[in-house]
Amino acid sequence: MCGIVGGVAQRNVVPILMEGLKRLEYRGYDSAGVAVINNQTIYRKRELGKVKGLEQLLQADPISGNIGIAHTRWATHGKPSTANAHPHICRNKVAVVHNGIIENHEHLRSSLLENGFEFTSETDTEVIVHEICHALESADGLLNAVKLTIAKLEGAYALGIMSTADPNTLVACRKGSPLVIGVGIGEYFIASDVAALLPVTQRFIFLEDDDIAAITIDGLVIYDANDKVVKRPIKVSQLTADAVGKGDYRHYMLKEIYEQPLAISQTLEGRFIHDRLQESSFGYNAASVFDNIKSIQILACGTSYHAGLVARYWFEKLARVPCNVEVASEFRYRSPVLAADTLIVTISQSGETADTLAALQEAKKLGAKYSLAICNVPESSLVRESDLVIMTRAGPEIGVASTKAFTTQLATLMLLVIAVGRRFQLTEVLEQKITSELFGLPGKIESVLQLDDQIKTLAEQFAEKQHALFLGRGTHYPIAMEGALKLKEISYIHAEAYPAGELKHGPLALIDADMPVITVAPNNNLLEKLKSNMQEVSARGGQLIVFMDETLASAHDDNVQIVKVPQVANEISPIVYTIPLQLLSYHVAVLKGTDVDQPRNLAKSVTVE
Repeated sequence: MCGIVGGVAQRNVVPILMEGLKRLEYRGYDSAGVAVINNQTIYRKRELGKVKGLEQLLQADPISGNIGIAHTRWATHGKPSTANAHPHICRNKVAVVHNGIIENHEHLRSSLLENGFEFTSETDTEVIVHEICHALESADGLLNAVKLTIAKLEGAYALGIMSTADPNTLVACRKGSPLVIGVGIGEYFIASDVAALLPVTQRFIFLEDDDIAAITIDGLVIYDANDKVVKRPIKVSQLTADAVGKGDYRHYMLKEIYEQPLAISQTLEGRFIHDRLQESSFGYNAASVFDNIKSIQILACGTSYHAGLVARYWFEKLARVPCNVEVASEFRYRSPVLAADTLIVTISQSGETADTLAALQEAKKLGAKYSLAICNVPESSLVRESDLVIMTRAGPEIGVASTKAFTTQLATLMLLVIAVGRRFQLTEVLEQKITSELFGLPGKIESVLQLDDQIKTLAEQFAEKQHALFLGRGTHYPIAMEGALKLKEISYIHAEAYPAGELKHGPLALIDADMPVITVAPNNNLLEKLKSNMQEVSARGGQLIVFMDETLASAHDDNVQIVKVPQVANEISPIVYTIPLQLLSYHVAVLKGTDVDQPRNLAKSVTVE
């Protein structure tokens, strides 16, 4: 999603803004821009493409100023172009950067055209800058002009605003899109997330919905939805500037794949006493909530949805807890019926996924009494809106294709299965077995990572492929779905996943020598059925790649290539079998020459519908 950076200081803010933009590149974007005020004039540079291009533009023609705003744009209204790039300026008087979507922009545009304002872009954002400029004609100062303007806006936004009418003030607003204020020494900054500002501060204020902040080098004042002055706490981030670097790895995605053993360890750390899960890990009142629930409703999008699908098998098979899973963007529009005493479980890496937040709000309207968020960002909107919270502790995930966030979500969901399952049919013996398996999980993942060279060689077969099929059964069907998603996300190969038992119901028609079929084959009670499905593929000339438990014997077949995966218990095998699929997708993408960390058309955090 788009990225915002801004600042007001006693030094030139342009280098800080540019570093911030680089640190927000992972969010996905198609253009970048920066603007500053200097001597009552707004100076702006914009460039289509990467931040590096904007940097080169500034090297050739530098600008400087003590107050400025910058932006990476991900196109929604209007194609990627320099004219549509932010910041947008009105009459060299107001400059704005914006994340989100203004739903009533067409109505506002018509009114502004009647008032003599000229539009130079196709964006919804340009109505904001013109509305503020128009309001300045009658309002007392920039802050009041902004307040008048946002009262007219319908939709979601995070805004950074500056004006020559008040050249020492930076105004920040948020509604539905995240925005933080970085607190320095005699200087302040704004950004879409803390990663952008870690080189200059670790102290942050997290704006809440409908907050408006007026920021100068002397301090800041925050107004809430009722126009009352409020204090928001300053929180110290534990992240460092180095935490979001690539280190010695070629791509963030590869680094994050290899960080999974540590991430899983951090997820489990401190949540067990004498090998027994502490329910307070979910919140001080978690035990009383769990005592009262009768079923689970999971809401999530994308990779997080796949984590929820795995968890449904766990909840129902291991603990006998009724569990439904739904794509968050569908839940809110289909008039769902919630059973009484349902625990709403939302899953999101960023905690700012617009559809997941809206689905949670819809569930509350429908009478849901209990909600729990599984998230990786402690100060996010989803966390603040949920009754209970458990953090995945994956650390910053920069690559757009989720890896360690997914596996830590799975580990965290298994903790929830244990906690809730105690009230249902999860036996103490099974709980102890699962706990022991979780403790051994980082070591298992380390072992799987040793397959990297073998998988890299395997990836060479995909150099000319345009399609792929993924198969799995039981808990590994969602893992096949996740594998297909990874491959299509970063290598642009069309990939689909099916339950292996569905082959004869249509997908078998696709099988030929040009359609690789990737199969996940752990040693479980569905193995013999899966073997039959694989034979159906092989008999029709299909090329099979099978990730198989190392303890299983495999007959020779020219159409089948086998990668032996270290033996792992069935309960946690979905987490382990995710790793080789991540590595396969990564190496295929590198071979294809795609932008692994920032695949085309995609954003890391989808903060608009």
